[in-house]
Amino acid sequence: MSETKTLKLGIPKGSLQDATIALFERAGWRIFANGRSYFPSIDDTEIECMLVRAQEMARYVEHGALDAGLTGNDWVMENETDVQYVTSLTYSKQSRQKVKWVLAVPEDSPFQKPEDLAGKIIATELVEFTKRYFAQKNIPVTVEFSWGATEVKPPTLADAIVEVTETGSSLRANRLRIIETLMESETQLIANKTAYKDEWKRKKIDNISLMLNAAIAAQGRVGLMLNVRKADLQKVVGVLPALNSPTVSQLSDADWVALNTILDEALVRDVIPRLKSAGATGIVEYPLSKVVL
Repeated sequence: MSETKTLKLGIPKGSLQDATIALFERAGWRIFANGRSYFPSIDDTEIECMLVRAQEMARYVEHGALDAGLTGNDWVMENETDVQYVTSLTYSKQSRQKVKWVLAVPEDSPFQKPEDLAGKIIATELVEFTKRYFAQKNIPVTVEFSWGATEVKPPTLADAIVEVTETGSSLRANRLRIIETLMESETQLIANKTAYKDEWKRKKIDNISLMLNAAIAAQGRVGLMLNVRKADLQKVVGVLPALNSPTVSQLSDADWVALNTILDEALVRDVIPRLKSAGATGIVEYPLSKVVL
């Protein structure tokens, strides 16, 4: 009997955990993380999951303890790990946008640019990247590791911070202002380079990539089906801000066709009345779970 092959997959523990598990469910995999176990179950006998902090994920993938995992490219760069980038997955705990690592100072401080911080103390969790950033600019600073609550440290415990933000609301709430963006980051599906050369593991990883991207692409989009007379077809097509050209199918009545298309959900309330005015009828909106581009 042949041994069942398995892929060792790292799921980010912490702030991204719930969003990641929800994304996998939309993609077709149900992950069950319960209690204090670091080994959640998954309804796929070919995958073994492990919860790992995003900050450490790339190291474990690089060393082969995991075949693949999800983490931000910020932590890959922080650890300078040699891994295979498989795909970018733009999702986060709050939104579908990239996060930013920014250099921030108190609102009432005299600092206006990175050079003004020469000889000062910078607090951050992204220590090594921050050190390299200031070294490349030849700005001498002391970079200290922050165990958390980084926003409250200036000006008493640090002169400035390098912190991750999605909306900037936490920085503003703590009376901080941004003077520089160091990098943008988003979640990546990464793989161990040796594992990715294995034909079976590579196919499994690529399939996961395909389905995760399909689930992300479907977010905020809906499908529309409608009927239209051929005489009004071009007028109706001109109304549609389609993801791709709409699919046009002949109906049993030779004078009519059916259209099927995809558009952003936020546009529906404006588009449907315009479609109706352009001659469309039988308009049906339906939800999407996956869109394979």
